Amino acid sequence: METVTISPKYQVVIPKSIREQLRLVPGQKAQAIAYNGRIEFLPVRPASELRGILRGLDTRVFRDEGDRV
Repeated sequence: METVTISPKYQVVIPKSIREQLRLVPGQKAQAIAYNGRIEFLPVRPASELRGILRGLDTRVFRDEGDRV
């Protein structure tokens, strides 16, 4: 766990160990969320990184006889 200081401009520096672990790069976007009394930053990733994430998911849709197509 790392401790950061909030500057007078409400800025914080993400510790190097966390930047490296999450492979963050300068200029990258992140979503900031207030959740249960804490702040969470979620890195915004390009859609190309999501390729294959749902591989093997059953996408069949079963319909009732009365359903219109």
